[in-house]
Amino acid sequence: MPKKILVVEDEPGIRLSLSDELESTGYQVFTAGDGETALALAGREKPDLILLDLMLPVLDGYEVCKRLRMRGDKTPIIMLTVKDKEIDKVLGLELGADDYMTKPFSLRELTARVKAVFRRTEERSAGLGSFSFGGIDLDFKKFEASKKGKKLELTPLEFHMLKLLVGRKGEVLRRDDFLDGIWGEDNVSVSSRTVDSHIANIRKKIEDDPSRPRHILSIRGVGYKFVE
Repeated sequence: MPKKILVVEDEPGIRLSLSDELESTGYQVFTAGDGETALALAGREKPDLILLDLMLPVLDGYEVCKRLRMRGDKTPIIMLTVKDKEIDKVLGLELGADDYMTKPFSLRELTARVKAVFRRTEERSAGLGSFSFGGIDLDFKKFEASKKGKKLELTPLEFHMLKLLVGRKGEVLRRDDFLDGIWGEDNVSVSSRTVDSHIANIRKKIEDDPSRPRHILSIRGVGYKFVE
């Protein structure tokens, strides 16, 4: 059964080109031109991935992402926008987006990002199933996490990064290890700064004091290391 993708884009021409490209790759595509319709379709069709433009009528992409996460929807989200400021990317990631693409981008790059997201999703059930440390409980198969009994809102990508870290605890992971292991060795569009942004978000959620992390340590000039 083909993977289902919801494309949320208010520009009809862009919406059509994205839909055509994804359908030609073998995906089943649903489309929405505004945020309110997107929320309704996400609830009804249960897509495997959402491509979400930020500048939308009725409800913008930030609000759509926020509402999806608030209702417990863990569907991976790739945000699409003309904005390229770091603060815009950070806000999107903090609200629960899994990836971020700045327009204009090539359709080839888009399909590569989509495949990377699906690869991560398929790999989540392999290997380590759960892990606990410092009052934090992680279930990598159910995408569920808690800290001292209180639910943690982690995105699927954040779960994958944590799985990579705890699966190699004590080892120093280079930023390239994250890029290769999560976005694929053929990745040419995601930079090491994206890794740093996601690590910063994870620290905010799991560390008691993100400015002085105890579990995800920075190794200057190299990358990151997980310790219990």
